[in-house]
Amino acid sequence: MGMMNAAEAGLDEKAIVAAAESALADIAAVRAEVGKVIFGQEKVVENTLIAVLSGGHALLVGVPGLAKTKLVNTLGGVLGLDANRIQFTPDLMPSDILGSEVMDQDENGRRSFRFVKGPVFAQLLMADEINRASPRTQSALLQSMQEYHVTVAGQRLDLPAPFHVLATQNPLEQEGTYPLPEAQLDRFLMQVDVDYPELADERRILLETTGLAEEQAGTVLNAGRLMEIQKLIRQMPVSDAVVDAILSLVRSARPGQGNAGTDKHVAWGPGPRAGQALMLCARARALYEGRLAPSLDDVHALAEPVLQHRMALTFAARAEGMSVRDVIAGLVKQARN
Repeated sequence: MGMMNAAEAGLDEKAIVAAAESALADIAAVRAEVGKVIFGQEKVVENTLIAVLSGGHALLVGVPGLAKTKLVNTLGGVLGLDANRIQFTPDLMPSDILGSEVMDQDENGRRSFRFVKGPVFAQLLMADEINRASPRTQSALLQSMQEYHVTVAGQRLDLPAPFHVLATQNPLEQEGTYPLPEAQLDRFLMQVDVDYPELADERRILLETTGLAEEQAGTVLNAGRLMEIQKLIRQMPVSDAVVDAILSLVRSARPGQGNAGTDKHVAWGPGPRAGQALMLCARARALYEGRLAPSLDDVHALAEPVLQHRMALTFAARAEGMSVRDVIAGLVKQARN
């Protein structure tokens, strides 16, 4: 590549700014449509959309009945993606997700195998109550999330593009659940916590969802446009200050890196994937909030959803009643000062 002259560089920058501005408008339209059917929960909607815009998967954690499933269905419609849903149960088999071979017989009695694709062949896959399935079935899904293809009877089949998994998990320790192993939680770009709605939002839910007609959300994007925006997000420049903030935050969450509080409370900290996730998500958050460049505020706001499932507390910290969220909040506070 030769050196670009100043005029070309200027044009290039103008093109990127123009592309970013049209992406801003699209994302604002997506927000507006989702807001018609999901009341309140701005943070949940924001973080889930940021995960998708960043090209990743998200784990939504909350008690039943908080509209997690409704949010995923709504997103599928608004983003114009081909969506499937799997309800995870203890007896679910890997083939129930990936698909299986069936035997066909033609009129001459000749038999042949045909692969019938499972629900994983979707652009947006909702994996409901993922912690209810056995580890073997969980790993079938998690492997496809990582590799974007499945292998059946020795044959490799690519998953559709884009491919996003939005999984839900019930945080209550119940009989018959299998918590996801730490290494597999790392596959999720973000863990999004879903809390009970605020009073005003819950009032709206009561009034607007118990009548005869419910508001519907329209389609704003399609898969091709979503992938263009995802590509654009990867091209957004990130300032040195933001890169440094990401590195120092992620490293401060690891024991043995000179942070006294972390050494005392954290058993193991986030790996390099956490920094990669922050780099992508900070750009997506900037666009989501109507800005063309990520800021330190984006990094601090995303610390919890990006880091919380990638670190664990020591026994002593848990005995004191601390949570991973408390530790992250402390690290963010230190970073802000």
